[in-house]
Amino acid sequence: MFKSFFEKVKKGLEKTKKQLAEGFSKISFGRKIDESLFEDIEVVLLKADVGVKATQEIIQFLREESKKRKITEGEQLKELLKEKIYDILKDCEGRLTFLGEKPDVLLFLGINGSGKTTTVGKLAYMLKQDGKSVVLAAADTFRAAAIDQLEVWANRVGVRIVKHQQGADPSAVVFDAINSAKAKGDDVVIVDTAGRLHTKEHLMKELQKIKKTIAKFFENQPVETLLVLDGTIGQNSINQAKTFKEATDVSGIIITKLDGTSKGGAIIPICKDLKIPIKFIGVGEGIDDLQPFDAKEFVDALFE
Repeated sequence: MFKSFFEKVKKGLEKTKKQLAEGFSKISFGRKIDESLFEDIEVVLLKADVGVKATQEIIQFLREESKKRKITEGEQLKELLKEKIYDILKDCEGRLTFLGEKPDVLLFLGINGSGKTTTVGKLAYMLKQDGKSVVLAAADTFRAAAIDQLEVWANRVGVRIVKHQQGADPSAVVFDAINSAKAKGDDVVIVDTAGRLHTKEHLMKELQKIKKTIAKFFENQPVETLLVLDGTIGQNSINQAKTFKEATDVSGIIITKLDGTSKGGAIIPICKDLKIPIKFIGVGEGIDDLQPFDAKEFVDALFE
């Protein structure tokens, strides 16, 4: 199981790993540490979409720690680099929170194209494999295609779906889904919401209304609110995340499509800037390619 997990992550990060490897291959690490070596490393990190702020912090750490530990050989900086990246990412590890009364409700956010509905399906599969009964709530009523796509996933995974017609009130769908799950004793309701950001005010109102609907059933129970970010757009996803964060409390992030990008380094500024737990990463198109985020495995896969 452990090996399978590591192999999936390693394969999923192949493009980012290649970007780093190609950059580092052009650096002569077999020399004494000097300012030009730090500058070379800085360029490689920026190309991997690690971002200016995070890169500056990493380079400063390399400068200070190499002096403190009396490291003079360039090759030893690689281990320091791994150490620092792990140090940043370990604080962002998160796991799903299941809170008390059934059903637990997982609210999914994210713009269209981020892989949100696909991730809902993959998480439903994962939870079902863990022996949980799952209900999907098709609360993205803005697009008929979103309802159809979620239904395809429900059939594929073998879980129930609660849906209304296109244009229906998303909160009514959520109400019916939780009501149905309570009546049948289901463990989890996963809510797929609309992925549009055309006005922040509209987004806020819709999400607040959905959360009020959930609170009717579970007055004092926080809702696990998961934001899906597209890994292929790198640091641009941070701006999306800030908009959703302003609209509602986000308790966890899922980063998708890391297998399709060389910008996997963006996970570092996402972690630093947003300070929201990263709960899963998507490392492939397979139904079981949604993996819990593990900082050590992530860093090992990048540098292995």
